[in-house]
Amino acid sequence: MKYETVIGLEIHAQLLTRTKLFCRCSTEFGRRPNTLTCPVCLGLPGSLPVINREAVRMAVKLALALEARINLKSNFSRKNYFYPDLPKGYQITQYHLPVAENGRLLIEVNGTRKAIGIERINLEEDAGKSLHEGFPDSAEKTYLDFNRCGVPLLEIVGRPDLRSPEEAVEFVQNLRTILQYLEICDGNMEEGSLRCDANLSVRPTGSAEFGTKTEVKNLNSFRFLARALEYEAGRQIEALERGEKVIQETRGWDASANRTVPQRSKEEAHDYRYFPEPDLPPLLISADWVKEIAAGLPELPQAKIDRFVREYQLPVYDARILTASRVLADYYEAVARLSGSPKQASNWMMREVLQYLKENNLAPDQFPLPAESLAELIKLVEQQAITITMAKEKVFPEMLKKSVEAGSDVLKSKPNLVDPGTIIDELGLKKISDRQALQLIITEVLEKNPGPVKQYLEGKVQVLGFLLGQVMKASQGQADPQKVQALLRQALDNLPKTKNQ
Repeated sequence: MKYETVIGLEIHAQLLTRTKLFCRCSTEFGRRPNTLTCPVCLGLPGSLPVINREAVRMAVKLALALEARINLKSNFSRKNYFYPDLPKGYQITQYHLPVAENGRLLIEVNGTRKAIGIERINLEEDAGKSLHEGFPDSAEKTYLDFNRCGVPLLEIVGRPDLRSPEEAVEFVQNLRTILQYLEICDGNMEEGSLRCDANLSVRPTGSAEFGTKTEVKNLNSFRFLARALEYEAGRQIEALERGEKVIQETRGWDASANRTVPQRSKEEAHDYRYFPEPDLPPLLISADWVKEIAAGLPELPQAKIDRFVREYQLPVYDARILTASRVLADYYEAVARLSGSPKQASNWMMREVLQYLKENNLAPDQFPLPAESLAELIKLVEQQAITITMAKEKVFPEMLKKSVEAGSDVLKSKPNLVDPGTIIDELGLKKISDRQALQLIITEVLEKNPGPVKQYLEGKVQVLGFLLGQVMKASQGQADPQKVQALLRQALDNLPKTKNQ
């Protein structure tokens, strides 16, 4: 590789506070335009901002999770620029002294772990939203919705430690998971709750000097982030190979054309003219409050992954999938504990549970079956009261059906327990272990399949699997596979020798 890619990310996370950063207006998403505003978030004369304590608490939580240094005294500044959706003409943010600095976030790509530096974590307010479509005169006019003005954001500025689009995607995914674990951001990129800008440059491999960077703005999905970075790195390398210079500029991602496009050159870049916010005193955070917040932090994703591997003997891949959501991880642990079989609990989660969520486009907290019910089903399989085939194909779907019909909300309120034993009785699915009953089925199967029987007796033992499958099919999956195999071998070995001639 002649060139090395250098990437640094800036991420804005919308905080899950009920009210805005400096006023009491609601942060509810999807309300009618311009109904969630007041003199403070509109910047009307005489109005004064007051900091939202809950937003500060959330900022401290993230700083602790990212091992950042928390500044017990920080300041707010005014970032001045003109744009129609910014009614004040400035944005209140943190510039010279942010709430936290010098953190790190672990990523793992291709089995290699790497710490990515976090330069700073800032508290700031969001701007409004310009609406360019959806109105009869959208071709001529832009409409403005100020509901989002003043919504609290955390700006997380990463250091240029990322070296590939894969690492960048892993960084954003890990950060999103941490934000969700801490319950401070829902991470919805499509709704704008999590927004990502990427600074990218390329340089000759082995060089210590950074190349000329471009900034790619507003990447609202992991797929677009990866594609935009891949394209931009390739574009810059091609330019250098042609002897051209890379222009420092802001670019946007055109998803329809699958390429980045210029938006603003360096010469047109804004001079934001930061200066101290005169209406807000310094933000003071006590060390005791930080300790109190730290004591209430949940187990974080990477620690949970390591524990699942160590405690439950799960593969790293399984542990990463099961901990991608805090709700999913908690559900798995409940099933593992109640069933007494962590590995089987993982198997059911990785296949049946995740498949159901995917097919029905559900979030983990919408899975209808209580952990107690799934654990009981796993126990019945382990006790050989029912075959795994019947459990997956018949009992599990029926349990889901009954749970949905009962309106079970298993992970948020009181679950409606579904007893798998009752369903097994209702459907007549108890495993057939009776020797005499199995022998009757085996005899019938052997009589109907003289060809495979002859092949087996001639030494082609691999047809035993076919005959075993026929017995299981004849029993509708209820036969005990282990007993069937032993009885089937015995029946074949006892056949008259004339059939082996």
